[in-house]
Amino acid sequence: MNWIFPSSKGSGGGSGHLQPLTSLQQQRQRQIESVKSSHSGIVEIQKDVEYRLPFTINNKTINLNILLPPQFPQEKPVITVFPPVRHHLVDIHSATYVQSPLITNFTMHSDLGKIIQTILDEFWKNPPVLASSSASFPYRFSGPTTVAPYSSQGYPFIPPYPTQESTVPCPPDSVTGPGFSSSRPAAPAYGLITDLPLPVPTADSSEQLGLNGHSYKMPDLPDHFAELHELSTAELTDLNENEVLLLEHFISLPQLKQICTDKDDLINYIEELAKKNLQLEPKLEAERQELLDKYDQLTQLKSNFEKKLQRQHELSESCSLSALQARLKVAAHQAEEESDVIADEFLEGKVEIDDFLNSFMDKRTLCHCRRAKEEKLQHLMTQHGQYLTQ
Repeated sequence: MNWIFPSSKGSGGGSGHLQPLTSLQQQRQRQIESVKSSHSGIVEIQKDVEYRLPFTINNKTINLNILLPPQFPQEKPVITVFPPVRHHLVDIHSATYVQSPLITNFTMHSDLGKIIQTILDEFWKNPPVLASSSASFPYRFSGPTTVAPYSSQGYPFIPPYPTQESTVPCPPDSVTGPGFSSSRPAAPAYGLITDLPLPVPTADSSEQLGLNGHSYKMPDLPDHFAELHELSTAELTDLNENEVLLLEHFISLPQLKQICTDKDDLINYIEELAKKNLQLEPKLEAERQELLDKYDQLTQLKSNFEKKLQRQHELSESCSLSALQARLKVAAHQAEEESDVIADEFLEGKVEIDDFLNSFMDKRTLCHCRRAKEEKLQHLMTQHGQYLTQ
């Protein structure tokens, strides 16, 4: 197992401790976690190096291959598609390399998960067109010419990757079915993916996933049907040519009977669930009406609050120091003008001296009091402004 857990050079029996991750390795792991959290269907081809994300457009499965170079995220990732397509985000010559500006301008502070989602959104918005090419991936165990060979320096827990000529021990692939060859080897434990069939199966193909997330496992089909072994060649020919007999034979299969039974059980379950939902409808309508009433009440309270807030703002503006100073200045000027009018009337002989003294002194006193208050407010405003600037 030394190729999985390589021992440290200084340890005697291979019991050395793992070295702590460097800052670059931590940044790499954060980017990988971002990709995995953003895309649940991603497949890990080679740990921390290569990942594949299958997606379907117009009933065609396309795979997005993500290759992380040795100095990632200081180096930008290499993203390719397979099979080759024609699209404005894909290189026109190779028809596989994605050349998005987000990848060209990739930095350590970029989010690889969001970048991949943006590429997928663009593919779904403008579906690519399949280009004529071979059915194998453009490169095997070695990466593209633009990516340097990956070194495991600084990763004591990852062994050096073998070269293209290295022999990878792989158990025989036991997956059979349409599009899968029994002679193909399984996916290599390390190294870039080669000629695996597309799409890469990520779950049991016998489980059909529905729109609501529930899965149904199809009954296991036998390798052969014993009933057919007992029939002669003529009977088999009649069975093949007579659709009625063939249909009767299929209906008698226990697997088909099991599917029909499961279908009936599912229909009964759906009917019971629908009845329960109908019973909950009055309660739902009552709570919905209560929510609407509370929303109307909230709207009314919000309107009243906005009116009172506007009124409070107006009162606050009218009682500010600057507004009070302006009013005192106008009132002092008005009192001064009224005292001047009384003095003019006295000089013209329209007012007696006693009345003149009483009214003139009152107006002058009021004028001086208002000016004093106005000057005092001006002084307070000056001190307040100096305090705020300190």
